[in-house]
Amino acid sequence: IPHFAAGMGIYIFSLILASLLTLPFALRAICPYLWMDILYFWDLLRILVKFVSRRRRRPLFFVLDRFFEQTAAFPHKPFVVFGHESYSFAEADKRSNKVANALLARPEFKAGDTAALFMGNHPAFLFTWLGLAKCGSPVALLNHNIRSKSLLHCLGCCRPKVLIALKEAVEDILPSLREQGVTVLLMTQQCDTPGIESFADKVDEASDAPLPRSLRSHITTESPAVYIYTSGTTGLPKAAMVNQNRLLTALTVLCSNGVSSSDVIYLNLPLYHTAGFFIGFIGSIETGSTIILKRKFSASQFWDDCRKYNVTVIQYIGEVMRYLCSTPKRENDKDHKVRLAIGNGVRADIWREFLSRFGNIQVREFYASTEGNVGFLNYVGKIGAIGRVNFLHWKLFPYTLVKYDTERDEPVRDSNGLCVEAPKGETGLLVSKITHIAPFVGYAQNEEQTEKKRLRDVLKKGDLYFNSGDLMRIDKDNFIYFQDRVGDTFRWKGENVATTEVSDILTISDCLDEANVYGVKVPGHEGRIGMAAVTVKDGSHFDRSKTYSHVVNYLPSYARPRFIRIQKAVEVTGTFKQKKVKLVEEGFDPGCVQDPLYFLDDNEKQYIPLTPQVYFSIISGEIKL
Repeated sequence: IPHFAAGMGIYIFSLILASLLTLPFALRAICPYLWMDILYFWDLLRILVKFVSRRRRRPLFFVLDRFFEQTAAFPHKPFVVFGHESYSFAEADKRSNKVANALLARPEFKAGDTAALFMGNHPAFLFTWLGLAKCGSPVALLNHNIRSKSLLHCLGCCRPKVLIALKEAVEDILPSLREQGVTVLLMTQQCDTPGIESFADKVDEASDAPLPRSLRSHITTESPAVYIYTSGTTGLPKAAMVNQNRLLTALTVLCSNGVSSSDVIYLNLPLYHTAGFFIGFIGSIETGSTIILKRKFSASQFWDDCRKYNVTVIQYIGEVMRYLCSTPKRENDKDHKVRLAIGNGVRADIWREFLSRFGNIQVREFYASTEGNVGFLNYVGKIGAIGRVNFLHWKLFPYTLVKYDTERDEPVRDSNGLCVEAPKGETGLLVSKITHIAPFVGYAQNEEQTEKKRLRDVLKKGDLYFNSGDLMRIDKDNFIYFQDRVGDTFRWKGENVATTEVSDILTISDCLDEANVYGVKVPGHEGRIGMAAVTVKDGSHFDRSKTYSHVVNYLPSYARPRFIRIQKAVEVTGTFKQKKVKLVEEGFDPGCVQDPLYFLDDNEKQYIPLTPQVYFSIISGEIKL
């Protein structure tokens, strides 16, 4: 019996030991993403604790206070490098003091007044924003490419007292600015244009003495910090008001992805945009990282810059990765120190090509919007996904996908007037509950557009959700995928057509480089039919037969672009979003469109030139669609 008991004890011990040893493998097989989920939960809780502790600090703690902490801790560490210029944290602090003191010396400006920045990527942008923050002034970040009507509209949204610019691109609206009492300051040593004053010379002469904290005593967590404008792809830009609390949360983006003070961040995205300002600039204030600032994105200079400055973290949006993959291959493509790429909008095929060509870089795709109240992070690295659904995230930021009628351009509702949730695996509109933790502030001076983003009676009577305007899909493994923008998706022959999917198919053809897909109206037909504005690859020509065969082989009949417009370049916004509104308005009339037009002819089994005769045959109904 003793021997039997001893043997059983050894057997049971061995069984327990074997179970413990095989448990990780079993869990990996059953729940392959469990450990990553746990690590993400931990990061989420850690960030939440830090955020709550900062919210409880007195006096109130803001992004500027984090900059002061970094300046005290690393005064001589390079903060921003711009070409041959390098500025430490201490130098940035003093330069921003000069900006603030120069502004406060002006009789028309006082602490707390709103200012507008009309600048490209330049260290002066960063110093001016910091100086205005020290004055307790909200700042409107204007796209420096806009002009006349759009520029006046953007200024009207925030009503600034001063407009600080880097170039004299405001001359044509000076009379209107004078009427509104806006002072225009040019960041130059001298200016001969009547009505515009030089400002850089005043900054150089100003004191670099620190600004008293009392200048910011009026600020609360709900006070406006910055106004960031939508790209205006569907009309005039809207000013999303970002309050101090929201800006404080932006501090967490880079550190939540493992970025630290030892990292060097390559910032070539526009500073007036959320990605460049929130992630590149504000995120670096939190981490204490060095910013390599570029005027604009350049695919040809990108990797040489990364090697020159020992860059470890890069940002991307939209088509940036595709542009990089389109450059001529080099033997030193993998010779760099970049370990992390963070951004959104990369296609799955480009993602794979990017990793294959440029090496083992961790790609952190995320989803967020300037004014939105929910975001996702693909912490697993699943190619193509924008994030992963999990319970804790959902509890903090309740959201769901609801069925959407693209023909009526509204959510589907049941007999009780409530939205219908989209089953897993099906495409639905992302809506997120508006709560104290996840608020929606809206757009400045635009209650109509703000209300359009509010969706009521979603899952129960009286509830209130934010309408993201984005169509998503969640797969069986709980990964979430961006499908399309509402308005980009169109309906033809009773079927929904996702423009991004059609665009992806077109650009894997032999001769096409870029494709901007949209739906156009045809008289006598319901819905919209597919059309694509495309560019042809260098050294190629538009092969009408091969392109026809390609779309027929890859796309169902209702999704095939019946019209193709050849352009020299696909028009994009400053943040690489394709412009569609003008293209939709111009349609496929060869009398109005100067670019070459083609029509998919099933009889000829190729794309044929869209002549006026073919056009009138389509309009009259002689040619059946």
